[in-house]
Amino acid sequence: MIRKQEALDYHSQGRKGKVEVVSSKPCQTQRDLSLAYTPGVAEPCREIEKNPDDVYQYTAKGNLVAVISNGTAVLGLGDIGALAGKPVMEGKGVLFKRFADIDVFDIELNSHNPDEIIRAVQMLEPTFGGINLEDIKAPECFYIEEQLKKTMNIPVFHDDQHGTAIISGAGLVNALEVVGKKIDKVRVVFSGAGAAGIACAKLYEKLGVRRENIVLVDTKGVVYKGRTEGMNPYKEYFAVDTNARTLADAMKGADVFCGVSAKGILSKEMVRTMADRPIVFAMANPDPEITYEDAIDARDDIIIATGRSDYPNQVNNVLGFPFIFRGALDVRAKMINDDMKIAASRALALLAKEDVPDSVIRAYGASRIAFGKDYILPKPFDPRVLLWEATAVAKAAMDSCVARNPIKDFEAYRDSLEARLGKSREVMRFFIHKAKSEPKRIVFPEGAQDKILRAAQQILDEGIAKPILLGSRTLIEQKIQDLGLDIKGVEIINPSKSPRFDEYVRAYYSMRARKGVTKFDAARDLKTHNIYGMMMVELDDADGLISGLTQNYPDTVKPALQIIGKKNGVQKIAGLYMMVFKNQTIFIADATINIEPSSEDLADIAILAAEKVRQLDIEPRVAMLSFSNFGGTKHPLAEKVARAVSIVRKREPDLMIDGEMQADTAVVPEIISEIYPFSALKDAANVLICPDLTSANIAYKLLARIGGATAIGPILLGIRKPVYLLVPGCDVTDIVNMTAMAVFESQQQKQR
Repeated sequence: MIRKQEALDYHSQGRKGKVEVVSSKPCQTQRDLSLAYTPGVAEPCREIEKNPDDVYQYTAKGNLVAVISNGTAVLGLGDIGALAGKPVMEGKGVLFKRFADIDVFDIELNSHNPDEIIRAVQMLEPTFGGINLEDIKAPECFYIEEQLKKTMNIPVFHDDQHGTAIISGAGLVNALEVVGKKIDKVRVVFSGAGAAGIACAKLYEKLGVRRENIVLVDTKGVVYKGRTEGMNPYKEYFAVDTNARTLADAMKGADVFCGVSAKGILSKEMVRTMADRPIVFAMANPDPEITYEDAIDARDDIIIATGRSDYPNQVNNVLGFPFIFRGALDVRAKMINDDMKIAASRALALLAKEDVPDSVIRAYGASRIAFGKDYILPKPFDPRVLLWEATAVAKAAMDSCVARNPIKDFEAYRDSLEARLGKSREVMRFFIHKAKSEPKRIVFPEGAQDKILRAAQQILDEGIAKPILLGSRTLIEQKIQDLGLDIKGVEIINPSKSPRFDEYVRAYYSMRARKGVTKFDAARDLKTHNIYGMMMVELDDADGLISGLTQNYPDTVKPALQIIGKKNGVQKIAGLYMMVFKNQTIFIADATINIEPSSEDLADIAILAAEKVRQLDIEPRVAMLSFSNFGGTKHPLAEKVARAVSIVRKREPDLMIDGEMQADTAVVPEIISEIYPFSALKDAANVLICPDLTSANIAYKLLARIGGATAIGPILLGIRKPVYLLVPGCDVTDIVNMTAMAVFESQQQKQR
């Protein structure tokens, strides 16, 4: 559940809003300035004046979309005005960028006059490569889009109309296949005759549903021939000869229900009157026309889709607009036509029938995802959607003769699509989805800290883990109240008052008696929250531990080694950081534990790091870093790294590893291919093993602070059970992320 203050903080903290403009060219020197502006900028201006198509060569127009709204039909908020709708339009821009690498300016027009909006948008054509109309109420939205498509030579797309239609259309094609019905035989009832309802009906007709088998229902009832109240030309197109006057009448014997209307208007009784093997698309947001639970309770032969992410078959518009515009922009389409929309629907439908990659299954916390009644649409975070849908749309634009820049090599085009967003996984989304599939018990020794309590709220809200808070119950409950949190059912343990305290003391004493610990020492130590928490993990009363927010690193690592210990065969533990960049993820070790590792230590660190990276479904390419390249400098420090490589190759002959090498050699493939073609690395390294803690710590912090990377970690490698260390000063999101990682590791250990 998202709380009001949480949403307001998200939008207001730091840089205001959700978007910024970032220069794609350097502007650091006087020469850069002269190229970016006067006098250098005159040259592309002259070229564009001579040949207008050169605007795509010299400016960002070809990858720039305007999200335009007048705020008359915002989400579930209605006519709140252009200004109040701006956060939604910024959010739309974020989705364009995240899913398809498309840049966006959001433009809010303060007008209810359709002709004013049309004229304003027309004047923007020199700036943008495409126009995404958003949250404009019906029927004005139909007129506005129609006129713009007639008069503009760039793609114009009203997502409220066509997005839901395209995604649900894909779901319809697949649902009918699952239930064994022909599209030209089914009777479809639409609840809602606004922008989305009309667009869905039109697209379904183009997909094969016969118009006479479509029944449209609005707030006045069934749209029938001869009705005058609340009619317009768009509804009149679907008026049918029928005696049905209410939704309940229309539902009798219907094969498909398509709802884009209001919460709770479809009853279980209505569903029971539908034909055998009914299909229900209850897509009102955030609350559907009928709940998933009520629908499956009413019929055990039903296929149901909603707009919600917490149930099967989510109809999510983000499966459509980013990828449709990606394909349209890449061929410089003059418009987005029906052929391109249908191609998008069919691409999604086909993709849902493909074998689902393990990475997607893991990301959504499932044991198996396969085409069927609970999987008729691809998942939004399936990276293949970009490749399938954008390619299909581009091809359809070419086949329908609206593409001005046809693609000559589609294999190269698909490669370029992958390059736009990179192949690095949505690392934290992977962990969070996996954690939610089987939440584990994670103990927080610093349970009374504000950040831990706020993180615990999010962890519970999202179902990531079952947090156990160590500390005074009175203090923790008072802080929960003071922070305005709603943490119900969370387990709170005061170590010294725990009924298992004496049992833990005996176990700890037995474990440490020959390490200088007396019974008195054991009783004293167990009052230390970190030690008590470690004992919970060791005795399987917790599945993992998160600590370090207020303590020095050694104060957490030392008891972890003393109580939980290293994995079998591990000589040295290590610390790993994931550095997530826009287009790639790299891993750096050891930045936290080993100050001056030996060759043998470096080999252990490399093998442990590679093992962790493989768990993320990423093939490790390991570079052992130094100030020297492949024996270029004869020095003991460089030779130490070279020996480590030899050790790893003997122990892990299949691991792609090389060194010693300098950092730029490791991450720039051209240096390897041109100067060191003999290297075992055939691409940029993604696992960097630094020669000592000093260099690793400096490297990851510089990359995080000025290199634009997000640092995730430290991840403790080599410990028998999940212990994750926080960095003092980290924020709530970091704690939530580390918790998800701890849950994921615990799941994997249980599987092994």
